[in-house]
Amino acid sequence: MLYLLDTANLEAIKKAYNFYPMDGVTTNPTLVSKEKREFLSILKDIRKIIGSESMLHVQAVSLTAEKMVEEAFYLNEVIGGNLYVKIPVIPEGIKAIKLLKSKGIKTTATAIFTAGQALMAAIAGAQFVAPYVNRIDNISGDGVGVVAEIVQLFELHNQDAKVLAASFKNVQQVHTVSLSGAHSITVNPEIMDKMLEHPLTDWSVNQFITDWEGIYGKKMTTLDVK
Repeated sequence: MLYLLDTANLEAIKKAYNFYPMDGVTTNPTLVSKEKREFLSILKDIRKIIGSESMLHVQAVSLTAEKMVEEAFYLNEVIGGNLYVKIPVIPEGIKAIKLLKSKGIKTTATAIFTAGQALMAAIAGAQFVAPYVNRIDNISGDGVGVVAEIVQLFELHNQDAKVLAASFKNVQQVHTVSLSGAHSITVNPEIMDKMLEHPLTDWSVNQFITDWEGIYGKKMTTLDVK
């Protein structure tokens, strides 16, 4: 499982990379716009935090294949590192994915709501496909089920593309998607933190410390006692 953080907030990215086993960051036009800063400065700052080897997913905003390709080359030139250009699964987007595949540019197919969209994007050459789990649920669909279908289709048709499940409302959705065979997830900072939260974990740690300090003294560690 690959863990990615879905945000353009620098402090949240710093925190996640400090504590968790992170593989990358995903952004989209909405997340970048929320930061109210110069676009390239945000992306360059993210790259500085995560390093050149971590994945950074950045979305093209053009609506024609030719312009998407231009954006992809530009983003690779000015940001660099392990970059994936996010391309929506509209007809022009599939065309762009094909063109970029032939030119060695890595892409992530985004705005996916059906397994069929994901399969076509993978065959066109996308390295990742990003189904929107909670948004599918919000239109009376089955987001986890769509992810499971994509995983099955990729296995049946020998596709190397990875499923990057996105759009989560809670930790339970992340858990069920992980069980479905998704290769990677991208979650917001709040959900990333909640993936480790449990009241009995906190209770257990507090009980261990209480018992330890009752014998060895407050603020004493194994480094301080014999």
